[in-house]
Amino acid sequence: MFNIAQEILKGNPRAIAKGISLIENKHPDAQKILKDIFSHTGKSIIIGVTGSPGSGKSTLVDQIIGSFKKKGKNIGIIAVDPSSPFSGGAILGDRIRMMRHSTDSNVFIRSMATRGHLGGLARASGEAISILEASGKDVIIVETVGVGQDEVEVVRLADIVLVVLIAGVGDDIQAFKAGIMEIADIFVLNKADSPESDRTESQIKAMLDLGLSKEKIPPVVKTVATKGEGIDSLIEEIEILSYTQDQKARATRKRKLLSWILKDIIAEKIHQVISEHIQSEEFESFIDRIYKKEIDPYTLAHEIVDRIKKDSDI
Repeated sequence: MFNIAQEILKGNPRAIAKGISLIENKHPDAQKILKDIFSHTGKSIIIGVTGSPGSGKSTLVDQIIGSFKKKGKNIGIIAVDPSSPFSGGAILGDRIRMMRHSTDSNVFIRSMATRGHLGGLARASGEAISILEASGKDVIIVETVGVGQDEVEVVRLADIVLVVLIAGVGDDIQAFKAGIMEIADIFVLNKADSPESDRTESQIKAMLDLGLSKEKIPPVVKTVATKGEGIDSLIEEIEILSYTQDQKARATRKRKLLSWILKDIIAEKIHQVISEHIQSEEFESFIDRIYKKEIDPYTLAHEIVDRIKKDSDI
């Protein structure tokens, strides 16, 4: 019999894909798989790649994959795409841009739909990372959807965060005000063959000097991803950071990821319990009562929780 957890630990790409699909579809078997592989997680370097739409994130990731492949690394990629409003599936399919790596046995690429989750990340991304870690991936790259100022969510998942900007776009600079500046470990100024790249680089560095202490100022690396320019310098900065990164800071990020996963599991369990106790017809009657101002949603929520605690003997 095909044991998915055991095959994931062997690095079987079919099992990895199946495991992530079970997680996305909230299949009952997903929990057992995650339990079985959990002790094998936490050893990979996780790189988050975020930034505005059109900044060339997918092309940049494609180049990063190529560089890590040359170093003999085993690589996993999660490309988080917007959801189709009809099927709920990913509609951009970033794997198309990375197709040249798709037949490599040391590279696993998966597109995941956000399915309405805010912050540019799929809800199941954390658990998908766990599967890739357990499968023996040395480097895991998470490319977010690129929705602008909500991108700060990626810091929960990644050990190293790359924020990708392009020259001459005012919105990118404005994004610093929304917390982007604080989450970046490395700034990547892509499409740096633009005549405005030097001026944009100066603006970025000036804002970093004003907003951060000198010890925390991240490097700014200029790239032209379509030509492969600047990629070696970027990989060098990533490796320097991965080797010199404060272990305490890395442990803090790992704990944040585990905290996020635990809270998500608890929320899912609570939702499951509520669904078992309250049928859809009764739930609609609750909505009617709120709509008619017969009760406020806060009082009703307390009543529902109290009822479930009594029924479940919690």
